[in-house]
Amino acid sequence: MASLVQLKKHPPSGTIILNRPDKRNALSSEMLRQLLQAFEDFHLERSVRAVILTGAGTSFCAGADLAEIQEASRSEDAQRRWYEDAMQYKELLQFLLRFPKPIIAAVNGPAVADGAGLVLASDLVIGTPTAVFGFPEPRRGLVAGIVAPLLVFRLGGGVAARLLLGAELLQATEAHRLHVYQELVPYELAWARAQELANHCAESAPESLQLTKRMLNETIGEHLETLLAAGAAASATSRTMEAAVEGIAAFLERRTPQWP
Repeated sequence: MASLVQLKKHPPSGTIILNRPDKRNALSSEMLRQLLQAFEDFHLERSVRAVILTGAGTSFCAGADLAEIQEASRSEDAQRRWYEDAMQYKELLQFLLRFPKPIIAAVNGPAVADGAGLVLASDLVIGTPTAVFGFPEPRRGLVAGIVAPLLVFRLGGGVAARLLLGAELLQATEAHRLHVYQELVPYELAWARAQELANHCAESAPESLQLTKRMLNETIGEHLETLLAAGAAASATSRTMEAAVEGIAAFLERRTPQWP
C-alpha cells in the first residue's frame, strides 16, 4: 500500500508529513493507522527530540475522509465501523497528548475538522497565511465531538461555542489572534521555523519536557481522556443520523444540503 504518511529525520527533529495531497490530506482509516505508527517510530528514536507535523501540498488536513464514511454507511456493519473509526481517531489524539516529546504543527494550509483536531493536539503551532481553521461538521450533519474537549481546553468555552455552533472557518489572521496559531510565517518558511523551535526544545532536558507535557495535558487536563471518550460516542452517534447521510452526500455532490 502506498505510504500515506512520510517520515523524515533531521536531528534534533523528525518530520511527519500527511501525504495525500490529491485528497487535501483527508484522514482515511489506513492513514490514521500509519500516522500513529509514525509517532510510535519517532517515540523510540533517541536522536529525535521534537516532532514536526505538516501536510504535503497546499493543505494541512481537510479532516476525515467523507467518502470513506459514506461508503461505510452502505455496509451491513456500519455502526460498528463508525464506532471503530471514532475510537481510532480518539486514541490517536490521546497518544499525541501523552507523547513525551514536543509536537510542532507546521500548518501549511487549511486545517479543518479532524485536521484542526491534530493542530489542537500539538504543543506548538506555526500557521501560514492560507491556513484557515475550523469545524464545518454541523454543515455535514455531523458532530465534532472528539475535538470539542480539546478546543475548550486550548481556547476556552466561548471560542469553542463560536466555532462548533457557527461552523465558522477562521482565516489565519483570526486564528492567530485567538491563539490557535502562536505565530504566522510565510508558507515557504513554515518548516524552517518549526525546525528552529525544535532546536530550542533540544536545548532542554528531555525528562523536563516530558514532565512538563504530563503536567499540562494529564494534570491540568485531568478530565480530557473522559471527555474525549464521551466525544467519540457523540461523533459516532451523529453518523447514524439522516442528517449525516444528506450532509455528506451534499458535500460530495457539491450541492446545498436539504435537511430532513
